[in-house]
Amino acid sequence: MNDRLYIFDTTLRDGEQSPGASMTAAEKVRIARQLEKLQVDIIEAGFPAASEGDSEAVKMVAKEISDSRICALARANPGDVEKAAEAVKNANAARIHTFIATSPIHMKAKLRMSPEDVLEKAVNAVRQARDSVEDVEFSAEDAGRSDEDFLCRIFEAVIHAGARTVNIPDTVGYTMPHQFGEMFNRLMNRIPNADQATFSVHCHNDLGVAVANSLAAVQAGARQVECTINGLGERAGNASLEEVVMAVRTRQDVFSCDTAIDTAQILPASRMVSSVTGFPVQPNKAIVGANAFAHEAGIHQDGVLKQRDTYEIMRAEDVGWSANQIVLGKHSGRTAFRERMASLGIEFSSDVELNAAFGRFKDLADKKHEIFDDDLQVLVSEDTSKEENEVVRFIGLKTMAETGGIPVAELSLEFNGQPRSSSANGDGLVDAAFQAVEEIVPGTRNVILYSVNAITEGSDSQGEVSVRLQEEGRIVNGQGADTDIVVASVKAYINGLNKLQAAPHRFNPQSGETV
Repeated sequence: MNDRLYIFDTTLRDGEQSPGASMTAAEKVRIARQLEKLQVDIIEAGFPAASEGDSEAVKMVAKEISDSRICALARANPGDVEKAAEAVKNANAARIHTFIATSPIHMKAKLRMSPEDVLEKAVNAVRQARDSVEDVEFSAEDAGRSDEDFLCRIFEAVIHAGARTVNIPDTVGYTMPHQFGEMFNRLMNRIPNADQATFSVHCHNDLGVAVANSLAAVQAGARQVECTINGLGERAGNASLEEVVMAVRTRQDVFSCDTAIDTAQILPASRMVSSVTGFPVQPNKAIVGANAFAHEAGIHQDGVLKQRDTYEIMRAEDVGWSANQIVLGKHSGRTAFRERMASLGIEFSSDVELNAAFGRFKDLADKKHEIFDDDLQVLVSEDTSKEENEVVRFIGLKTMAETGGIPVAELSLEFNGQPRSSSANGDGLVDAAFQAVEEIVPGTRNVILYSVNAITEGSDSQGEVSVRLQEEGRIVNGQGADTDIVVASVKAYINGLNKLQAAPHRFNPQSGETV
């Protein structure tokens, strides 16, 4: 039997460090449930020392998830480790992941510590963590640019102190695959107690080789891969979970290990993360992109029709794609709606929640003749992305535009429980609508990103809009969907406003240290 390759998903922690990808606690729990269905081995739920909000989110995930191990990140200092231990203490299976930088540039310029001091802090943090949990992981930040002799010393010491997983991250995406694989090989052979720990890999995609580096490490003996859904993450992102998993699963002639991932849950996980964060998946993205299993060239179509594996090395169904995506219409009943949602991995906690979602479905069905799976995913995502205590609520919008004229938007909102209305001009209808929002809810925020994604095909498709707002150093992402793209834009803007005004303000993960 092949070795087990463990999947450590850090979408909720490292993935959240993408500017604008900050998630609410409810959104984290929802994604964690999907990761559990995906049969992810370890879910890194957050960085408790970052903020009280992040700590509470980790606690909520730890309470809700029973099948996957829940991990909290901590810098190698007593305060961080204590907060991480508190956050995961009620998890069915818990892990504390502590880290410190080991490269010369990080130790000198950032930590301003000697290698001996770094080693001492690493060992002390692992020992402290072991007092709270049995499962401790240690990471040497920026290992790809670290001295190998020092890495051997620090890994030997932390394994002796009780770390059962040691992680070798390519934090800045600098190393090339052949170099990374060779480094893994040397370290595992040189560290005397290497057999007492699982070796892990965590790669960033700055040069586009995160997945290649991760796979090179697996071939060299790593048995845990740290990755994210859709490759989400700060800067150019992390190694993509779906690509790592399917590469290993598809090329069993190359890899002497395999994961326990339920690959049919990959696409639902991808769509959920995309919808929650507002980061669309590019059409040509491997595994989960809209074109991943599309064939337009005549010679390709002919080959696939004669024998699928002439051009498809994987089955689309194996990663969650379905040929039958048109599922519901305006005459569909509550039972059919609930059953279809269940097949998509969406469960309702109460009849009240089901009835509310069904009401939104009926409203959408009055606008669209055919409701696709993607529409259903967004329908629920739009609701769960709302802040619990909404300061601003959308009521209605009227727009007027003609060639050569000045677009006008007349907007009705509820602000702090009071109905408000305004009318504004703009360079286009979306700009006019945003100006109308600004008149009702003034502020110093800037729109730093505006993107539109068609959820399905056809002129009656819902448009999913993402609006990234920045105010006083905080960055949030708002999402909205509607068959009217201007309405969707306003909903997205309002969603972002409510996140900005939520109290207490969330920590911006971009300002923290990362693995």
